[in-house]
Amino acid sequence: MEESAIENYKKVFNTNLKFGKSPALILIDFVEAYFNEKSPLYANVDNTLKSAVKVREAARKALVPVIYTRVVYQSSMADAGKFYEKIQALEVFKEGSNLGKWMKCLSPEANELIITKQYPSAFFGTSLASTLRTLGVDSVFLTGLTTSGCVRASCVDSCSNGFTTFVVSDACGDRHSDPHKANLFDMQAKYAEVINEKQAIDYFTGLV
Repeated sequence: MEESAIENYKKVFNTNLKFGKSPALILIDFVEAYFNEKSPLYANVDNTLKSAVKVREAARKALVPVIYTRVVYQSSMADAGKFYEKIQALEVFKEGSNLGKWMKCLSPEANELIITKQYPSAFFGTSLASTLRTLGVDSVFLTGLTTSGCVRASCVDSCSNGFTTFVVSDACGDRHSDPHKANLFDMQAKYAEVINEKQAIDYFTGLV
């Protein structure tokens, strides 16, 4: 009988990461495109949004930096490159599109940082890594959409940039449970520590 993925992976990928002392919370692409049923990117992830709101509230109370990402393209889509060639639905993120607007319950405050990107990772082609270092951040908490896309890409780049990375599973979502679960499994194995909403909130609360 073939061994399970869990049995196979635990032979090599079995280390757990510890919480840092100076975290930042990153909310990846919580915009209308994933919540509007008329959008081609609709993902049916309302529970993800509810969880992210709770995690953000705890982070704000602990004075943890809260950072938002969004995707914005020129009207020509010239800055979307091969990503657009692969996924035509990215047109929903053209500048000025209503589908690119923040969900009202998770809109940034005036003093919170917004990172605008054109590709999946919050780090690729942006100032995020240098900003985090300037703030003295040692660990990154990721939430957002989608688990198999922008969350995973950001997770890999967060690790590559030297940040201890935590993925809040309840506050991440995907259009199907299979890629959601598979990518959480793989991120836990190789790049990050996957935690739940309660673990994230308890950690932030403990910083107060």
